Amino acid sequence: MAGAIIENMSTKKLVIVGVTLLLFQAFAFMVGGLIEDGALATIDVGLAYRDDTVSEWTEMAHSYEQRKLSCNFTTAKTFENEGRYYECDLLPFMEVGSVAHKYYLLNIRLPVNERKKVNVGIGEIKDIRLVSIHQNGGFTKVWFAMKTFLTPSILIIMIWYWRRITLMSRPPVLLEKVILALGISMTFINIPVEWFSVGFNWTWMLLFGDIRQGVFYSMLLSFWIIFCGEHLMDQTERNRFSVYWKQVGPIVFGSFCLFIFDMCERGVQLTNPFYSIWASDVGTELAMAFIIVAGICACLYFLFLCFMVFQVFRNISGKRTSLPAMSKARRLHYEGLIFRFKFLMLVTLTCAAMTVIFFIISQVNEGHWHWGEHTVQVNSAFFTGIYGMWNLYVFAIMFLYAPSHKRYGDEQSRDTGGNSGEDIQLTTTITHVDGPTEIYKMTGKEAQE
Repeated sequence: MAGAIIENMSTKKLVIVGVTLLLFQAFAFMVGGLIEDGALATIDVGLAYRDDTVSEWTEMAHSYEQRKLSCNFTTAKTFENEGRYYECDLLPFMEVGSVAHKYYLLNIRLPVNERKKVNVGIGEIKDIRLVSIHQNGGFTKVWFAMKTFLTPSILIIMIWYWRRITLMSRPPVLLEKVILALGISMTFINIPVEWFSVGFNWTWMLLFGDIRQGVFYSMLLSFWIIFCGEHLMDQTERNRFSVYWKQVGPIVFGSFCLFIFDMCERGVQLTNPFYSIWASDVGTELAMAFIIVAGICACLYFLFLCFMVFQVFRNISGKRTSLPAMSKARRLHYEGLIFRFKFLMLVTLTCAAMTVIFFIISQVNEGHWHWGEHTVQVNSAFFTGIYGMWNLYVFAIMFLYAPSHKRYGDEQSRDTGGNSGEDIQLTTTITHVDGPTEIYKMTGKEAQE
C-alpha cells in the first residue's frame, strides 16, 4: 500500500507544514485585533517625585500614550436620562517597579488637535478615576519576613546536603546533582533583595523577580521529570542528563518564551512605566493567546508527570512479587521503603498540581472571593502558601536524599533479636554512604531479587 502522507512525507516537509499551520493559527488570533472599533484617546502623561514638601519636583517619566476607549450607556436612552454620561471600561495606565520616594506627582493631559485628529470624536470627558493596585504593608512585612527566614534555612540544608555528598567514595549521581541545582535555584529566589528597594529606586525589581521565578520554574519542572525518570526500571541509560533532552528541552524553550513575553512589557517599562502590551488590540490578542497556550502547556506537563508517576508505581508494584521470598525482617524493610517512596511521589504530584494552579491564577488580574462579610485575598494567600510549599518541599528532598551514616545491613547485624521487623522498618534510613539509595537500586537494574 502507498500509505498516508503522514507516513511517507519527509520530516523536513512535515516541519514546514506544521510551522505554516501555526503561523495561520497566530494570524487567526491577530486578525480580530486588527479591526479598529471604538474611539482612540491620546494621553500626555508625566510622573515626578520628591522626598520632602519644599523641594522641586523631579521628572521621572514622560510619554504620549494611546488608549482605546470602550464605553457603554448603562441606562435607557430616554429623554429623562438626557445629560447622563457613558461608563467606560478600565484601561491599563502605568506600572512602577519601585516606590522608593515619599511623594509622587502624576500629570494627565488630554491634548486636542483637530488638524491631526487627536482626541477628536471622543466626546466630553467629565472625570477620570484611577484604581491603584499595590502591595500593602501587611503583606510586605509577611513577605520580607518569610524570605529573610527561609534564605539561611535553605542555604544551610543545601551546604549540609552537598557536604555529605562529597564525603562519599563515589562521584555524585545525576539525581544528587539535580537536587543540588534545585536547592541553588530555591536559594536564588529566596534572597531578600526586596530590602534594598526600600532605599534604592530600582525600577527593575519586578523584571528581576520574574526572571528569578522563571529560573526556579524551569529547574523545578526539570527536576520532577528527572526525579521520576531516574526511578523507572526501564530506564536503561539512567544517570545521564542527555537522556532527558526531549523532556527538559521543551521546558527550557517554554521558559525562554515566557522571558521574551515578559521583556516585551516589563523590559519596556524600565524606561516608560506608561507602556502596556494590553493597550492595543493586537497586543491584547497576542497576550491572551500566549497566556492560554501557557496554561494548556502547564496542564499537559502535569498530565505527563502523572503518567510518569504511574509508570514508577507500576514498576515498583512488579518488584513486590519478590518480597514474599525474603525473610520477614527484610520484607518489612523493603515494604517500608516502598511506602515511603510512594508517599513522597504523591507529595510531589500534589506540589506539581498546586504549582500549575498557581501559575494559571497568577496570569490573571488579582481578584477577591467574597464570603459573607469576609474578603479573602486569593492571590496573596496563594502567593505565600505556594512559596512556603516550595521551600518545604526542597528542604524535605535535600534532607531525605542526603547520604546517611547508617546502613541497613550493619544495623541488622548488630541487632540481638530484641528488635522486631517493624523496628527495623522504622529506623532504617533511605540512603547509604557508599552507594545509591535502596529505592534507586530497587527500581533500576541493580534491584535485588
